Amino acid sequence: MQACGLIVEYNPFHNGHVYHLEEAKKNSNADCMITVMSGSFLQRGEPAIIDKFHRTKAALASGIDIVAELPYVFAVQSSDLFAKGSVQTLHELGVSSICFGSESGKISDFTTSYTTFKDHETHYKKTLQTKLDQGLSFPEASKIAYKEIGLTSNRMDLSKPNNILGFSYVKAILENKLRINPLTIKRSKSNYHDETINTSIASATSIRKELFSAGKITPKIANTIPNSTEQQLKIYKDKATNWHSWEAYFPLLHYRVMTMTTSELRDVQGVDEGLENRIKKTANQANSFHEWVEAIKTKRYTWTRLQRIFVHILTNTKKTDMDFVQRISKVPYVRILGLTETGKAYLNQIKKDIEVPVITQLGRNMNSMLSIEEKASHAYYSILPPNIRKHLHHQEIAPPILV
Repeated sequence: MQACGLIVEYNPFHNGHVYHLEEAKKNSNADCMITVMSGSFLQRGEPAIIDKFHRTKAALASGIDIVAELPYVFAVQSSDLFAKGSVQTLHELGVSSICFGSESGKISDFTTSYTTFKDHETHYKKTLQTKLDQGLSFPEASKIAYKEIGLTSNRMDLSKPNNILGFSYVKAILENKLRINPLTIKRSKSNYHDETINTSIASATSIRKELFSAGKITPKIANTIPNSTEQQLKIYKDKATNWHSWEAYFPLLHYRVMTMTTSELRDVQGVDEGLENRIKKTANQANSFHEWVEAIKTKRYTWTRLQRIFVHILTNTKKTDMDFVQRISKVPYVRILGLTETGKAYLNQIKKDIEVPVITQLGRNMNSMLSIEEKASHAYYSILPPNIRKHLHHQEIAPPILV
């Protein structure tokens, strides 16, 4: 059996993801479709709208065969570390290809761009550091540095979000000399940051915005998602009483910051250059999460960067907890959240070749990465009533979902 890997968040799983899955399966000629999916918190520093287990059920019902969890230490990170953890997880699961969506739609653009990047890497890094020293955010500084070496042309625009992630995936594959064939499909109809629903293929951003605004699944939303996603969104809301958004965490987050010393805040992952003082100062005036981030945001500190920092504050993730991530060359384990019979057969076929432990649930004597995962899970469910929180967190020690 041949497997193709997809790197996803499914927040929530929608018709664009169905298109991605179908095209990936066709282009890779794979027998088994494997996703590595962010868990409780996502790459842009947001809580997932519904938990990873209900997102897993929606994915398995829609054609995915194995859902593996991207560990927290890689999931809430910039594109390079996000890509590192994702690609290495899929490599351990023996995929022969990885397919991602992009604004470019041509894999040759990515491989050619990688060659250009390596040829001018020194110049890129020098320009990047100069712009960072001038107070620009990393995305802006990186965009300028890429432009300096010719990587923001119409052919390959590394200012576009999916192109940036795709380039990071290709870079992770080529730099580690992995035997994985990268594939890409062109993003269809909607853009990553689109905030309005205009067609049956809409961005996850626009779907979430409509969900939170309406407080229910409207006909417009139903037209953009498979039945399995609609079902899981309803089931989760019935259980948890709500869908997750940053505003629900604001009181807890505010309490955390107000009761931490500046020294304790300084130790949190991502809190650098005296930002702890700005977070403390603005906490006194903030009345909502949105208002708080707006008060802190600067040219240097983007909305996404601040959201990631707030996730780390919420989960009490310190710099010392994350120091090892840059150094490790492979993931220490693979955690399976759910699988189909096809996925089960594939795992049985490759189990002798997997070089790291395959984890199916949290337990005792966990390594440090799994301990951080457990903290993230507790933080994620913290806004729910105690009985519901306990029930949903129990999923962490249950066997993987089997369809």
